[in-house]
Amino acid sequence: MLYGAMNFPVKPVLRELEDIVALGFDYVELTMDPPQSHYSALKRETNEILKVLQDNGMGVVCHLPSFLSLADLTESIRRASVHEIMESLDVAAEFCPLKVVLHPPYVTGLGMLVFDQAKGYGMDSLNRIVEKAEALRLILCIENMFAKTQMLVEPEDFEEIFKLFPSLKFTLDTGHANIRSSGSKRIPEFIRRFSDRLDHIHVSDNLGKDDNHLPIGTGTVDFRGFTKSLKSIGYDGTVTFEIFSRDRNYLKISREIFASMVGALRTEETRRLLERDG
Repeated sequence: MLYGAMNFPVKPVLRELEDIVALGFDYVELTMDPPQSHYSALKRETNEILKVLQDNGMGVVCHLPSFLSLADLTESIRRASVHEIMESLDVAAEFCPLKVVLHPPYVTGLGMLVFDQAKGYGMDSLNRIVEKAEALRLILCIENMFAKTQMLVEPEDFEEIFKLFPSLKFTLDTGHANIRSSGSKRIPEFIRRFSDRLDHIHVSDNLGKDDNHLPIGTGTVDFRGFTKSLKSIGYDGTVTFEIFSRDRNYLKISREIFASMVGALRTEETRRLLERDG
């Protein structure tokens, strides 16, 4: 497996990269959120970022902007949100990422009263984004969300999406899946249903109520069951640790705990990355 960590977009990207490099990760998951990681800022620092990655033999996964309104009832807001994603995809392509992560459209406000209409807007936005990613030859991985977003929360919610978009891959977020989950059933069910689409993982823990991004073992996520399910399908891809603590040593500790559960082996995908960057 390849292990990565995410930059904090309110801090300068190059400084964040230094910290992630020092912790010995295989790649950085580059958030594309303002203020420091907006696509316009990343565009200015592309060469410097690429040099740091190349000098340290690291890859990159791009995480498209998280807090947009792709299913908003107001057309101008939807249009602006799609524009932000499109521009971010263009910049992401400059980094030749291993893959690109997308938070799906979500329904809020008055959209809840006309859910089908709002969902339709979201699906239209998603269609445009998928087409753009395909044109750029990017691997696009859509992420499961939590209950209050109203869309793409349960495993069955993804059946329609994956039928409509054959090229779309899946990012499984353990923290999101654990929120309001009955006996942590969502995680193994996601893996069972979509083993052929699973291409990226976000790892964090929580207490089942909020997306706390806690270190492994400090919440209620069943990581032993999770890693057992991953081994059962031979998962051999990218795993990003979304541990947002002040002390970044918890990132390293969580990685070591996870690696001990799955067996820390250098895999074929790891070798390909190292050969490409070497």
